[in-house]
Amino acid sequence: MTEITRVPLQPVASGVLTKLWLGVLFVALCAAGLVYASLPKGVDVTTLKAGAGRTPTKDDYIFIKYVGKLDSGKEFQRSPDKSVFPIPGVLPDGVPLALEGTIPGFAEGLAKVQQGGKYRLKIPAAKAYGAEEKRNPETGEVEIPANSNLTFDIEVVAIMPRSEAEQRASQAQAMMQQMQGAGPEGAAGKAEPGKPASEPADKPKTK
Repeated sequence: MTEITRVPLQPVASGVLTKLWLGVLFVALCAAGLVYASLPKGVDVTTLKAGAGRTPTKDDYIFIKYVGKLDSGKEFQRSPDKSVFPIPGVLPDGVPLALEGTIPGFAEGLAKVQQGGKYRLKIPAAKAYGAEEKRNPETGEVEIPANSNLTFDIEVVAIMPRSEAEQRASQAQAMMQQMQGAGPEGAAGKAEPGKPASEPADKPKTK
């Protein structure tokens, strides 16, 4: 019977072993970097002026004043300078919004604000309109190109429970019905200059 001579494995030099582990670590870090790069970017919220009190929930209305811009600095929308409600004092100034029904990035940013504060929301395209472009329905001009990041400078005028806001809105409606001499324009208000016809004058482009 032929005897098979066993050749022992050569010991691995310590320097080679170190390089091997460094190579494995490098591959792992690269893989982690690729995974991180593939994740959608979050919304960046910068506090320009600190607010106070609680943050809003899905059961609230947030009354805000805002300016929306593209990365180029081009302004695509601005809230009205005056109150959107025909009867002052019943509801706060600003445009009323709920967290639900807006683009994901806007809702994510609003969830972090406080009453009286001013904030800058930088919303990546993936959490805005994505590959969809937004056109002016009157002129056909592209106002928000596809895959655009959006920046909103907002002022939080008030955060109000939805039930209270709806009660005040009903009160305002009843008061308007009693105003016989106000006319249709006084009751319904007019569209803001520069607003697309199909876009409500009191709603930012967040959905």
